[in-house]
Amino acid sequence: MIDLSTQYLGLTLKNPLVPSSSPLTADADTVRRLEDAGAAAIVLPSLFEESVYYEQKLLDKYVFSQSLGNYEAGSFQPVPEDYNCELDNYLAHLQKLKSSLDIPVIASLNGISTSGWIDFGNELMQAGADALELNVYYVAADPEQAGAEVEARYIELLTTLRNQISIPVTMKLSSQFSSVANMVKKLQSSGADGVVLFNRFYQPDIDLETLRIKPHLELSNANESLLRIRWIALIRSRVELSLAATGGFHQSDDIIKALLAGADVVYLCSVLLEKGPDYCATLLQQLQTWLTEREYESVQQMQGSVSQSCALDPAAYEHSNYVDVIKSYRP
Repeated sequence: MIDLSTQYLGLTLKNPLVPSSSPLTADADTVRRLEDAGAAAIVLPSLFEESVYYEQKLLDKYVFSQSLGNYEAGSFQPVPEDYNCELDNYLAHLQKLKSSLDIPVIASLNGISTSGWIDFGNELMQAGADALELNVYYVAADPEQAGAEVEARYIELLTTLRNQISIPVTMKLSSQFSSVANMVKKLQSSGADGVVLFNRFYQPDIDLETLRIKPHLELSNANESLLRIRWIALIRSRVELSLAATGGFHQSDDIIKALLAGADVVYLCSVLLEKGPDYCATLLQQLQTWLTEREYESVQQMQGSVSQSCALDPAAYEHSNYVDVIKSYRP
């Protein structure tokens, strides 16, 4: 029997397939289906500090505006007894999953202030999260802000939070750093237990009828996985923290490539939204079949075996044979 287990963030997972933050992991029944289909851990949807504070602002307005025009009701400002805020619901969902699942539950947090990152991070830890993923969704649009300032923002956040919580912490990065490898090394030195490569920035669209900016959500496609595979292969032998690949993993072949490049786990999202939570079992079976046919004894035996340090042509990861690729195209 092939050993499919892997190590991620200090956790021993039964295999490397992890459903990532999505509407699927927001529903307890669906999460149980994911576990039954073989998911090794799950990442909850992000808790957004901005949403929590906006909700609180609306509640305050509702409560403290009740007496306007009704002076005699000024001391009677009730809040419904069954009212639960977004934070309460998130923590309740986390605790419910922890009590009903046998797999680790990773919380995801997106903050906007240092106090928010710390306070909510502690809340998630106290609620039983096995690890915390920092979803730092930040677009550096200010031309006066240098790249070094953006990097310092990430490092300062991680260092501050790392001093406050004791569970493993991983940081979700975009590919838009000048030196991804150097940034990962800095995060490791600052206490990160892992990094997730790469976050997908959703691109707004322009409505030609109203000339307004409108949100536009497009699921990933398999071509996106190549960027993740390449960078994991480049840094695998140079860092000691956990590496998760996310974005564009729709087929078992791409999952296998990420593991060969050195990923500890592969996050699944769009493929499960398209094909349903049970498809996780299909991908897991295809992975096991591939390993069996090539006489591997375990996932860990093949992990990183085609990273840059182990590849037959290490330079190809850096240069990607650019000239040859361009010349090879035939219309």
